[in-house]
Amino acid sequence: MVLSEKIQLPSRLGLLALLGSGALLVGAYYFQYVVGLAPCEMCYWQRYPHMVAIVAGLGALATFSWPRIALVLVLTAITALIVTSAIGVYHVGVEYHWWQGPQACAGNIPRGLSPEQLKRYLYGARMVRCDETAWSMWGLSMAGWNALLSAILAFVLASGVANWVRSRDEDRRDPRSR
Repeated sequence: MVLSEKIQLPSRLGLLALLGSGALLVGAYYFQYVVGLAPCEMCYWQRYPHMVAIVAGLGALATFSWPRIALVLVLTAITALIVTSAIGVYHVGVEYHWWQGPQACAGNIPRGLSPEQLKRYLYGARMVRCDETAWSMWGLSMAGWNALLSAILAFVLASGVANWVRSRDEDRRDPRSR
């Protein structure tokens, strides 16, 4: 029996979540460390759910002998992908000035600084604004691509879960499968 035949669908979906979120996170790190685009606060917010999806996907893959546990972990990954997609949509709205972003994106100035300290702080501060698009392709910013690709990945995973659950229900009802 081939290993892929032993691994039930929830664990394979976990692998897909692991690879998909891993690729999106690697892309974000590539733009940060290779291309030199510093991320804003909301860019970091979009990364955390991908980390959750990666861990959940890895857990789903590791629990291939227990498909129900793997299913719960895949559902966790789907939830994380929906969250990062929603944050991405919110970020796109801030970039296109459809609505105001959080205060963390406008910069926080520490309180209690003397005028000289404030001057040094302001001149030395490297601020990355959330309402400015640092990079875009085909009119879609990185936040937009994250929102789109994460939503597609969540949809694919959810479709796989729905098909697996449906096939298990059909197997239970079919007297020939017993």
